[in-house]
Amino acid sequence: MSKVLVLGLSKSGKSAARLLAKHGYDVYLTESKNMEPDHDLEKLGVHIETGGHSVNFIDGSEFAVTSPGIPPHSIIIEMLRSKNIPVISEVELAYRMSKTPFIAITGTNGKTTTTALTAHIFERKFNSKACGNIGLPPCDYADDNLDYYLCEMSSYQIAMCPDLKPFISVWTNFTPDHIDWHQGIENYFAAKAKIFKSPQAPEYAVLNATDERLKDFKAEGTIFYFGAEKGENCCYVQDDEFIYKNGGKVEFAMKVSDCPLVGEHNFQNVECAIICAKLAGIGNDVIVSAIKDFKSPAHRLEYVTKLNKTAFYNDSKATNPEAAIVAIKSFNNQDVVLIAGGRDKNTDLKEFCKDVNEHVKTVILIGEATERFEQNLTDNGFKNIIREKTLQSAVDKSIELNPDVVLLSPACASFDMFKGYEERGDVFKDYVLSKA
Repeated sequence: MSKVLVLGLSKSGKSAARLLAKHGYDVYLTESKNMEPDHDLEKLGVHIETGGHSVNFIDGSEFAVTSPGIPPHSIIIEMLRSKNIPVISEVELAYRMSKTPFIAITGTNGKTTTTALTAHIFERKFNSKACGNIGLPPCDYADDNLDYYLCEMSSYQIAMCPDLKPFISVWTNFTPDHIDWHQGIENYFAAKAKIFKSPQAPEYAVLNATDERLKDFKAEGTIFYFGAEKGENCCYVQDDEFIYKNGGKVEFAMKVSDCPLVGEHNFQNVECAIICAKLAGIGNDVIVSAIKDFKSPAHRLEYVTKLNKTAFYNDSKATNPEAAIVAIKSFNNQDVVLIAGGRDKNTDLKEFCKDVNEHVKTVILIGEATERFEQNLTDNGFKNIIREKTLQSAVDKSIELNPDVVLLSPACASFDMFKGYEERGDVFKDYVLSKA
């Protein structure tokens, strides 16, 4: 019986341990934090230690499966490498154990909505599941004979995938992030680029034609672009329609007005999903029907309801100004009330103020960041600012103003008033719906 080491008593670690135990491996799970062991795993024969990594657990392992939160330069990873024990991610393990085709979706932003929408379309025709950073770990489905994994993949997971060769690799965009984990921006880029290059090159590569780093990136496999008309294989918006071309021939068209998502960034998510669906052979009618009834993932520019003429959107996950800017830009030529504020991350507000000036009529501020946000907005020429003490009173005030759109996109963390952005978004939705 081969011994395998699993790092971390996380969701992905537990999933990997379950799969390995069911397939007859001698599984040793080691967790650095002091945590209660998982008794369900112990019933499967998994050996568990917490509070540190012992030599007894490590030595003799055929390979190790790591959790995405453990950086590649950590002491335990370096120790395994010094002992010539290969380290792979839980996603790589699922690929090896199942051989199910992967549609791997990565990028700094937009991964979750793109994965959720693509899975929503695929489930109309195939036995497929959204997994990875959305939903359950792929190892949970490794024995289910899926047709496709629709896998949202972080750079952490890709970095530890030495063999994964997707059917389709999607790269939504690239901006600086996770620099400490990867020890440099170029390492971050290289981690994501792995699944677009030999020996892991996909059959199809889907790239953002509007992204400075991606529009000229030399991916391998047949390339499809989204976001702009580029080459013969692409999907883009023209004259209020999503247009999909394959080999220069238009094979799909759908009116933008039939799409429930708003904003250029969401249109790009839709374009990615259309490309993946078409490449998998899903019919046009099925794609259109699925897109029409898709609902945004919670707290990501999520449509809540309409009260009289006012549409309410919950973008509580926008916990920094950059994320809020994306939401703000989604509404043009409309009377928009923005509810912002919370616990200040003290990030630069220059671009945020610029886009508020261009797209927002009224800003309602709440939370600890109120003073600094008001000062920055005022200094940048924006005067229509209202202070409120609670999220509920901010909603009440926004209803009084009777705008076209009320957007909760706080540009701040939530911990001054809520346990997290999820609770903040849920409180917003529940209170708005109580007014219906």
